Amino acid sequence: GLSAFVVEKGTKGFRPGKKENKLGLRASDTAELIFEDCVIPLENLVGKEGDGFIDAMQVLDGGRISIAALSLGMAHGAYEAALKYSKQRKQFGKAISDFQAIQWKLADMATEIDAAYLLTMRAASMKDAGLKTTQESSMAKLYASEVAVKCANEGVQIHGGYGFIKDYPAEKFYRDVKLCTIGEGTSEIQRLVIARQLLKD
Repeated sequence: GLSAFVVEKGTKGFRPGKKENKLGLRASDTAELIFEDCVIPLENLVGKEGDGFIDAMQVLDGGRISIAALSLGMAHGAYEAALKYSKQRKQFGKAISDFQAIQWKLADMATEIDAAYLLTMRAASMKDAGLKTTQESSMAKLYASEVAVKCANEGVQIHGGYGFIKDYPAEKFYRDVKLCTIGEGTSEIQRLVIARQLLKD
């Protein structure tokens, strides 16, 4: 099986590679790591030999709760920006928040954010209690990340043309949230994990 090691900066044969030019979350650097004829001493082994993959999978449950929380923050930010703009923007003599089409978008965003919050808090509470959270973490991550993408999309829509301009925060939320449906396992993987848990004997 796979084994995990700590590879310290300055280790011979280990160096950073190209820094990626990302769509979103650009304040967080992402770069490749290059290991070339890199020899790691046995004392740098993390956990038991051959258990690296199992350990990584166990860490994912907690990581998925973190991505759910990150998604919630961005969803709420996109919602708050859209709500504020809808009250300020005037069309046909009144604020666009007075139009039912905008009201329904805001209502859906607020409701889905609350539902995502509850799923995330359930998974986090279970994790804090030392319980197994594979299904609950995946549910929270799947739902919260997809809600975040939807809220960011609706936020751009509510802003109209201004949602496509960097003077307003809507476009940044739109770019940043997409990673939440990919990192720590894609939405497709979350559905697979949830289904496997549901179908266990």
